[in-house]
Amino acid sequence: MGIAVEVLAAFCASAGDAVMESGCELAQASAPAKGGRQFRFVGARGRRGLAMLPGPTAAILLGLGSAANAQAIPWTTGEFASPWNALKVFEPSSLPDRTDPDNREEIAPEDLPVKKRQHPGYEPVGIRAGSWMFNPYLTAGTFYDSNVFSSNSAQRSDIAAVVQPSLRARSLWAQHGLDLKLDAQSTAYSQNSSLNQTNASLKGNGWIDVARDTMLLMNFQVAHLNEGVGTLSSPSNAIAPIPYDLASGDVTLRKEFNRLTTSIGVRADAYDFGSTRAQDGSVISQDARDGQIYSLHSRIDYAISATLGVFAGVEGNQRDIRGTPERTLDSQGYRALSGITVGLSNLVTGEFGVGYVQQRFVDPTIGTVEGPSYRARLTWRPTRLLDVHVNAEQIITQTSETSPNAVLANTVQLGLDYELRRNVIMSLAGGYENDRFFGQVRKDNVITSDARVKYLLNRFAAVSAYYRYTRRDSDLSAFTFDKHLVGVNVTTQF
Repeated sequence: MGIAVEVLAAFCASAGDAVMESGCELAQASAPAKGGRQFRFVGARGRRGLAMLPGPTAAILLGLGSAANAQAIPWTTGEFASPWNALKVFEPSSLPDRTDPDNREEIAPEDLPVKKRQHPGYEPVGIRAGSWMFNPYLTAGTFYDSNVFSSNSAQRSDIAAVVQPSLRARSLWAQHGLDLKLDAQSTAYSQNSSLNQTNASLKGNGWIDVARDTMLLMNFQVAHLNEGVGTLSSPSNAIAPIPYDLASGDVTLRKEFNRLTTSIGVRADAYDFGSTRAQDGSVISQDARDGQIYSLHSRIDYAISATLGVFAGVEGNQRDIRGTPERTLDSQGYRALSGITVGLSNLVTGEFGVGYVQQRFVDPTIGTVEGPSYRARLTWRPTRLLDVHVNAEQIITQTSETSPNAVLANTVQLGLDYELRRNVIMSLAGGYENDRFFGQVRKDNVITSDARVKYLLNRFAAVSAYYRYTRRDSDLSAFTFDKHLVGVNVTTQF
């Protein structure tokens, strides 16, 4: 189960930290729903193709450090500044600032996004050791979950405690750089100990300044994580999270040619899953999901002006998943997206793209899943105190990176961040998502709302409270559920 533990330390405005704090991978693709476009499921020869017309849809979550519980498309409000979008070619990019660096004015906190700004007196102090800066954090909290197993028939409520220590270390070198984050999260339930879990992760990103206009970007993650009960890939009768080990790395070369920015890179992810338990006590093995995913990606951005740019990104993947003796889960695929980037000063920023996605499975009973894609992301700042986020996305994805279950997901999301006071931030989010599954007769609708408030006491401590509601209505009653989540966190930082 994804736990809504928000690290309340004031966010560092540096681009490197923005990458490290992004907790969610983008789903497989985005796609347009109108104008008569269709998605196709191409099965084995002689099988009848399945054509689906997309409908409106959506998801949830605003400003959370954890991934979405039950949605195919997580809520993402993080703004990626160049060059870090080169590591995730489908993340929105920012238009370059072409003013003279020597005469460029420092951006005031009031002109930064509400959730990223750091007002004097509330930023972490840090511990400097030579050419390194260290920032330790500790978050402790508790929450109430009205349906801990995300179940339709066996609803049980519980209270849990969460402890999350973390340490960030970043270099202060004049050239090149390294940014590391080590964290752990332990969750203990009062009555349902089978849900107890501990996550640990070491993440990092670095950059080498090859030349003034050329950089070598790198990131990695080594982690022991848990896939929560009630997620799209969790067995319906599971009563415990699924532990797994993850090792991933990315190397990207980025080159600027005046207004043109290009990047090309490779990525590898290795998964090793454990087992979970069913309601009757039996063991549910997840070894079939072990494997590696390799990808080659590239992106081009061209700044037409200070307010308008165009982009194109493509990523190909090779998935070598163990599967079972009766069914292989190997597949190959690609995703391509192109569109425009808009930046009207601090008022409106956004990116709009269309493209195509395809995943071809070796197993003939799964076949090929493909179709057009689109994505629209917009941030509107009507005042310096309010940020409005709107996301609309249509994707073909899988219930997880290592699962063959394909999903056509449509989503519309709306989020608000409001600075009530310099040290009080209020956030609201809501959405609707429609998931249609390939290979089975199933359609789900997900409605979610999220509200939270964060109070910064001083530069050393903060308190937050949140409420989240999730409801999934499925054609298969075993996957229908709703839940309320209410929690409080206290964070100390230095």
